[in-house]
Amino acid sequence: MLLPCATAATAQAAPPVFLEFLNAPPVGQPIVEVPRLAVGVGDALHAAVVDTGSTGVVLSASSIAGIGALPSLGPASLTYSSSGRIMVGRWVVTPLTIAGRNSRVTTRPIPVLAVERIDCTPRARRCAPVSHPDNVAMLGIGFARAYDHQPDGTPDHNPLLNLAAAGPRSYRLTRHGIELGAGHEGFALVPLARDAEHGDWAAAGACITLGDGAPSCGKLLVDTGITGMFLTLPPEKLPAGAGDATALPDGTAVGIEIAPASAGHARIGYTIHAGDRGDDAVPSSITLAGIGRRPTFVNTGVHLLNRFDYLYDADAGVIGFRAVAMK
Repeated sequence: MLLPCATAATAQAAPPVFLEFLNAPPVGQPIVEVPRLAVGVGDALHAAVVDTGSTGVVLSASSIAGIGALPSLGPASLTYSSSGRIMVGRWVVTPLTIAGRNSRVTTRPIPVLAVERIDCTPRARRCAPVSHPDNVAMLGIGFARAYDHQPDGTPDHNPLLNLAAAGPRSYRLTRHGIELGAGHEGFALVPLARDAEHGDWAAAGACITLGDGAPSCGKLLVDTGITGMFLTLPPEKLPAGAGDATALPDGTAVGIEIAPASAGHARIGYTIHAGDRGDDAVPSSITLAGIGRRPTFVNTGVHLLNRFDYLYDADAGVIGFRAVAMK
């Protein structure tokens, strides 16, 4: 089911703020790398990956200004399932500054994971253990992540839902930046189910089709923190010879249906072909993962922003998609 777009009468406590990515592509060009904003305590800012695939700010302990004087909530860890990296440290509580190229905002005091070492999961794809890392900076702004090795991935850890200035708890991502306090204009909206256990919204659904096969339906993750895509499908839905931890063969059509067409709204979905370098929506790789162990799932990767602007409204409990033109 789709929800109608918000009307012009929707009230906003403050005008939207646009944070342009530090590495935003030139106008008319696609996004090809993970986006970054600056984040830190006071004016000690560090370029951080903008990650809708996690919830919570993660910084090297050595880069947090005045860390010795900050309140601590004790030991903690956060696992990034796409890479297998486990950030280990402690939660400290502090206001943060988040800055783009030309503007900045501050948060209320929130928990920040001060990383003291990096461990690796047994099935890690891209990980090496590190003691006292000095280059960790992640701005996790996703939702529904507490189930994926992120037990503290709840809304109180999301910096964009805890800004110092009052306003709607919504934001839209484009390939150029994030608009905070954004409305729904032009977006087709998908309602989210409530996750009462974590005080959050549950992940949206999606149906995935390979080639001419029948669709398999499961969960969707729009993840700006990676350039690849991960797919989990039933073994019987895979091409011959494909299996867990393998790349999808070039030329394979992947259809992702997020919501069907309804009155007043076009279908939300798109089709790509693995390895098609002429399509800016095609991720850098498409990896089959969790086959036979996990339910159907798609992690889109950041290249989705070359096909759609993406909206999350934590107050209304919706995500939204708005088709974009590259030129």
